[in-house]
Amino acid sequence: MANLEYISKVTGVIEKIDAEQAANIKQAAQLCAEAINSGKMVHLFGSGHSVLPVQDVFPRYGGVVGWHPCMDPRLMWNNVIGPGGARELLWIERQEGYIKNFLQSYVFHEGEVMIVFSHGGNNAAPIECAMYAKEHGLKVIAVTSGDNYKVAKPNHSSGMKLGDVADIMIDNCCPLEDALVAIPGYYQKVGASSTVAVITIAQSIASETALLLEKMGHKMYIFVSPNVVEIPKEYMHEVYAEYRKVVFQNSNM
Repeated sequence: MANLEYISKVTGVIEKIDAEQAANIKQAAQLCAEAINSGKMVHLFGSGHSVLPVQDVFPRYGGVVGWHPCMDPRLMWNNVIGPGGARELLWIERQEGYIKNFLQSYVFHEGEVMIVFSHGGNNAAPIECAMYAKEHGLKVIAVTSGDNYKVAKPNHSSGMKLGDVADIMIDNCCPLEDALVAIPGYYQKVGASSTVAVITIAQSIASETALLLEKMGHKMYIFVSPNVVEIPKEYMHEVYAEYRKVVFQNSNM
């Protein structure tokens, strides 16, 4: 048994993901592997703290070329208040119509995949990202809170939540309030769970995808730590070159 309250609680979340969401994760990985094996990309989007799994998949040690992070600095805080602050970001991600202005800078193709991370799944940014992807022929994977999906009333004018747009919805198995540890005398809990949960889910999708790509005979270019002494130092130049080639080819199709 864990000695720390948070470790005990968050371990329960991860165990629940493994028990209840493994089939959805494997289904998501199949879509991703098929896209990457065909020379197309798997796009990743999140806003606020949900950008963290996007950053963690690629470029990241162990990340395979084929994942494409879509990150908007206006939807990522770099301050607490003021310019780049959390309060300002939260306002922007709730504004309908904004996300199209960001996504139209990218080129998307039928047969590609968009993974959207959002704990709440009820703000305009993740919902409209999923809608935009569907309109362009992409399969959409949503990683969100199943509890939120079940009980929250839609905020978007479409009447939909993120899970309603997705082809595959993966429950992060986190509670509505995200935080896990109760403090005597306080209604508010501490110890956020969704970041640990979605990083676990994102890396599970990425790992299962790589295992499938190997079975497909796909040559993988893997972002590698310099501590792996068996790999030549110039190898990372090959990884960057392959990433540039994949992005360029898909931008000009």
